[in-house]
Amino acid sequence: MVAKLPKLTGLGLVALLGSTSMTLADVSVEFWHSFSKNAGEALDQIIDNFEAENPGITIDAQHIGNYNDIVAKLQASIPAGREPDAVIMEVTRYGLFADRGVLMDLTDYVENDPLKDDLFDFAREVGVFDGKNYIVPFNSSTPVLYYNKAILEQAGVPEEPKLETYADVLAVAQQVQAELGDEGISGIAAPGQFARWGLIMDNDSDMIDSVSGEILLDAPNTVEAYEWMASLVHEHGVASADGVTTENQGRDAFLAGKVGMMMNSTGNYGRSVAALGDDLVVAPMPCNKVCRVPIGGAGIGILSSAEDEVKDAAWKFISYAASAESNAIWFSTTGYMPINKHTAEQPLAAEALETKPGIRVAIDQLGFAKGRPRPPVVTWMRATEYDMWQAMALGQRDVTETLDDFAARTRAEAERLAK
Repeated sequence: MVAKLPKLTGLGLVALLGSTSMTLADVSVEFWHSFSKNAGEALDQIIDNFEAENPGITIDAQHIGNYNDIVAKLQASIPAGREPDAVIMEVTRYGLFADRGVLMDLTDYVENDPLKDDLFDFAREVGVFDGKNYIVPFNSSTPVLYYNKAILEQAGVPEEPKLETYADVLAVAQQVQAELGDEGISGIAAPGQFARWGLIMDNDSDMIDSVSGEILLDAPNTVEAYEWMASLVHEHGVASADGVTTENQGRDAFLAGKVGMMMNSTGNYGRSVAALGDDLVVAPMPCNKVCRVPIGGAGIGILSSAEDEVKDAAWKFISYAASAESNAIWFSTTGYMPINKHTAEQPLAAEALETKPGIRVAIDQLGFAKGRPRPPVVTWMRATEYDMWQAMALGQRDVTETLDDFAARTRAEAERLAK
């Protein structure tokens, strides 16, 4: 921040500057994030706007990789004293860093900022761990079901197909696979981890209970959900194994017009529209037993190790990024959900809602969206789940056996971390 000098002129100013060691120094905030392509461009615009309004502050934005990459690099940087000043943290994984004192408690900043009254309730809730506020949401999402209208029509699927249950989704995927599989088109992309969590929740279960912290990986409805998801690959053959071993391959194949359906984050809306245009249709996630979807995305936290003036500057940026004006840029470009109650009043957001019908689905799902657990064990659980899923989806291990083992290991890890 630029220090404010008293209004002096002539000899008075010369005398003041000559008699003190006061210097005017800008503040730079090193900010790690995970956004590229259209999302990265939207972030750059928000940063440019912020810096124009705050000439004493520079946001040194650095693209680190995906959420997993950020967690890994942050863990490695702390012992070396090379951590950033602010960081994007996925909403289920910041608890590990809050619990260890790496992230600072933002409660006082939040409570003293008028922004707190402008955020939706879900946006306030996802940043709270053990009663304290550690992140402020920037990009919030739910999973949705995307499909390529041209592919489904070519396969003879009726217009606006019923996609309300597991059985409905499988039936459409099988029809696409039967009609177009020889042309290299798959029925559905293997669900990524965010979609897997959503499919477990709409089967009336969870990975971990968000209130009690109970591990539910071996609960009957969780097992049933994994059995169905795994069957898409190794039993029914409507999803490619490539999307299991490398999750983004399923998404990329959908964007390339090689897959009929995918379940993925609303944050993929922008690139999906760019790839498929009018052939893209966005539908709600299926309600197999209940209508319930997880709230995903990430928020910005400040590192406890940052200097006080840097923390103040970082908070100023966080507050600006969550404002209605900035959030409208973000929402209209990417499809991530509005976090600010006044975002929809902004011209950019209003135009997006009018001209991009698919962008509204995530908002419509907010009525049954649910925050996910964020205790320290979630970071380990999510990293480990990829291998468990691969073994089940590729038919290498029995689903029940795998989840029993996974649940037991997760309980043991939770106990270790609690010591």
